[in-house]
Amino acid sequence: MQNFQKKSEKSKPLSQLNHKMNLYYKLSILMGFIVVISNYLVQFPVQKFGLEEVLTYGAFSYPITFLITDLANRAYGKIVARKIVYIGFIIGILLSLFISTNFSDIISIRIAIGSGAAFFVAQNLDVQIFDRLRRKSWFIAPLTSSTIGSVTDTFLFFSIAFYATGIPWVTLALGDLAVKMFIALLMLIPFRILLSKIKDYSENSIPNIKL
Repeated sequence: MQNFQKKSEKSKPLSQLNHKMNLYYKLSILMGFIVVISNYLVQFPVQKFGLEEVLTYGAFSYPITFLITDLANRAYGKIVARKIVYIGFIIGILLSLFISTNFSDIISIRIAIGSGAAFFVAQNLDVQIFDRLRRKSWFIAPLTSSTIGSVTDTFLFFSIAFYATGIPWVTLALGDLAVKMFIALLMLIPFRILLSKIKDYSENSIPNIKL
């Protein structure tokens, strides 16, 4: 009986490590997937209710990247959260270049460049802000970091991708930002639901986990 208990205690850290690694890989892959989808959808304005000069479909998917970053930050801390950002950045850029970038179209190329630059800056800013606010009320860190990150991402992306092209990038940026702010509020719901599960990962005592 004692031997069984000892084996059970030894297997516990390994089980926890497997959970952490599974979450790490899932968040990394999901990040890359959302970036690719968003890069593709941002090329298409919403053609309903007179929103074609105000809103693109990319605004509905991209805010999920901030949820992913915040979940990673809560689970692992800012160092590993940045690694997930970098993995998502590499996956997203590579797949975007091969799948959604038309190299004969300068705007398509600018979209790829703008997406990469805006993503890298905004996500790293999100990681830093979340980490500074992580000990405050549960909603303060994700809401504040996502809001500031969304503003930074939106205006960096639209200015790089569409400035001086004849496309009304300022109104598109404002429309996208309004939707992103709304979705950032909605993303608090899954964040709160997952918070208790992720808290177990971030507060466990597995020593020297390297990702």
